[in-house]
Amino acid sequence: MSAPVLPGRGRPPVQPRLGTVGTARFVWRQLTSMRTALFLLVLLAVGAVPGSVVPQLDVDAAAVVTYREEHPVLAPWLERLGFFDVYASPWFSAIYLLLFVSLVGCVLPRSRQQWTAWRSRPPRTPSRLERLPEHRVVVAAGADPLGRAAAVLRRRRYRVDLRREATEGAGGSDGAATRGSVAAERGHLRETGNLVFHLSLVGLLLALAASGLLSYRAQVIVPVGQGFSNTVARYDRFDPGAWVSAADLLPFAVTLDSLAVEFEEVVGGQLGEPRDFEARVRVDEPGGRAREDVIRVNEPLSAGGTEVYLAGNGYAPVVTVTDAQGVVVYSEPTPFLAQDSAYTSTGVVKVLGAGPGQQLGFTGGLLPTAVIDEEGPRSIFPDKRDPLLLLTGFRGDLGAVNDGLPVNVYELDTTSMEQLTTGEGEPWSVALRPGDAVDLPDGLGTLRFGYPPDVVAASAAAGAPASETEPLPRFAGLTVQHDPGRIPALVFSVLAMAGLVASLFTPRRRVFVRVLSTEGGGARVEVAGLARGEDAGLAQEVDALARALGAGVLAGSASGRAGAPRGGAPPGGHRSRGVAERPQRGRGDLDAQHEHPHRRRDLNQELRT
Repeated sequence: MSAPVLPGRGRPPVQPRLGTVGTARFVWRQLTSMRTALFLLVLLAVGAVPGSVVPQLDVDAAAVVTYREEHPVLAPWLERLGFFDVYASPWFSAIYLLLFVSLVGCVLPRSRQQWTAWRSRPPRTPSRLERLPEHRVVVAAGADPLGRAAAVLRRRRYRVDLRREATEGAGGSDGAATRGSVAAERGHLRETGNLVFHLSLVGLLLALAASGLLSYRAQVIVPVGQGFSNTVARYDRFDPGAWVSAADLLPFAVTLDSLAVEFEEVVGGQLGEPRDFEARVRVDEPGGRAREDVIRVNEPLSAGGTEVYLAGNGYAPVVTVTDAQGVVVYSEPTPFLAQDSAYTSTGVVKVLGAGPGQQLGFTGGLLPTAVIDEEGPRSIFPDKRDPLLLLTGFRGDLGAVNDGLPVNVYELDTTSMEQLTTGEGEPWSVALRPGDAVDLPDGLGTLRFGYPPDVVAASAAAGAPASETEPLPRFAGLTVQHDPGRIPALVFSVLAMAGLVASLFTPRRRVFVRVLSTEGGGARVEVAGLARGEDAGLAQEVDALARALGAGVLAGSASGRAGAPRGGAPPGGHRSRGVAERPQRGRGDLDAQHEHPHRRRDLNQELRT
């Protein structure tokens, strides 16, 4: 007989349509799942790797230029992908925002649930304690075992729920309080630590966002004896956040009085290595008197809501240039940037006083401790033991600087200039020691390493210290940073670590005690324990509580066996100690588990409730 043909048989089933609301709910649930949050967290860490491997514009723009020159094929692709400014790229911001939304949507509902769990009472004592993983049965010793059990558990930082049951004919008023149960639990700190960890990640993301939007970072080079004010025009480089303007900078001024640098002088592998940097400064802030302070490496100066760090140092040789009439057109310390550990430095001198078309430019190097041998001129020690200034000159138009456009002060644009030459037509160059002066070619004037003699004499007559007219002063490279998200980021990082430790090492336990009257008028006490996950200390916890309550053993079960007796004294009378011996799990236990497969489900149900 053939089977009946069902209507529509063979047609594909019609799936219900989610619709707009259903689709949005599905996407939201997927986005706010813990799995998605962990995936986005890993993706954020992976996305930050290019920021450590590829030079970044906001950290070292010169390194980015060098990288582009060295990798002409790869650099354009990295530029399109935003790898030179990873943390401001659209794809990194998208990961950042998705992670933030995912964490908020995942943590807030769990926080409400945890708050409810904190305020609720512990779950009631199960009806069959012998099914729990750890189970002991003892004879009560002393009066009011329920009260003593509650007191012991409270001392062990359990949340306790004591329930007494009145009975009739159980010994008067004392018997009325004999029956009952105690339910206790501890370990909510585990889930709380987990929530604190994830909430701290949210706070950390907010702190990093505040740093990116409200912070600014500036760099300035200050020779000894000079200073700077907290204004955009005074900085050599200024990197503001998206919500920072020039009006947001609080006014203050810093003057560099001295800069002490110590180098290793013992001949060996560490010769010439820096040992200490110390900048003594004078700080002026509105509404207060000038104060003196010291800046060291990793010991910044606090002023105007910013931190001023000592980021570098070097030499700023004083170069004085006069024109053909002997008028000083340039005389000031000019920073030269160190290129190696011996402080071999390079720099540029731009003389604008002669006007466009007749301007002068000099480029060259400074050797703090100079030697000239078969390798040529070089420095062998970073301190200024025998300084030598090497320069070559150009004349013409200095370019964009005449139009008021920002230019790199450490580069000389020679496209509209010609190099100075000697009478023989060779390129002109000069080597000067402090105090030396030479005439420029073609009667253009003079060039001196140091201040003019009349300035030095006037300063000495006025009693000024010799350091004010020193021909080779040092300079300090200072970094001014305002970051309102730095302290919150540190706080949230510490909280995240504390929450992670609490979530990993706090055991989640539930302990139950039931007291029942026996036929002989005594009290039979059941003690049982349940843990979430593996907990090696649960058995010891139950044993200790049973010892505190019992004087003798009625029955015991260490593994929740179904065959454990529920009442009466065991054959042979009481054992010598108050806690039953923990039986070894053998074949009988495994057979009992196979005979009762519902027990594991019961335990899972107990754990969930």
